[in-house]
Amino acid sequence: MHFPSSLIAVEKEIRLGELKKRVDILVYKNNSPWMLIECKEQEVPLSEQTIQQILIYNIKLNVPYLVLSNGIESFGVFIKEGEIYKISTMPNITI
Repeated sequence: MHFPSSLIAVEKEIRLGELKKRVDILVYKNNSPWMLIECKEQEVPLSEQTIQQILIYNIKLNVPYLVLSNGIESFGVFIKEGEIYKISTMPNITI
């Protein structure tokens, strides 16, 4: 998607209460987190558990775009005003 590398953080540490967690990929826009990408191994199915993981991370980050992939299967959503919309393509970043 040609996102500038300066806007991408890999293995970014976040705090969830007392817990320290690492998100796989975090893309920034206008100095704020904009997209969270969670990557799983190919043998890990995308399931309710993996969806819950990315949603829990987003409680802290509050990004509008979430993407989950195991390299074989991928899906993404856009969140606006509490509503979740499935996306079929990655959004373009405009700065």
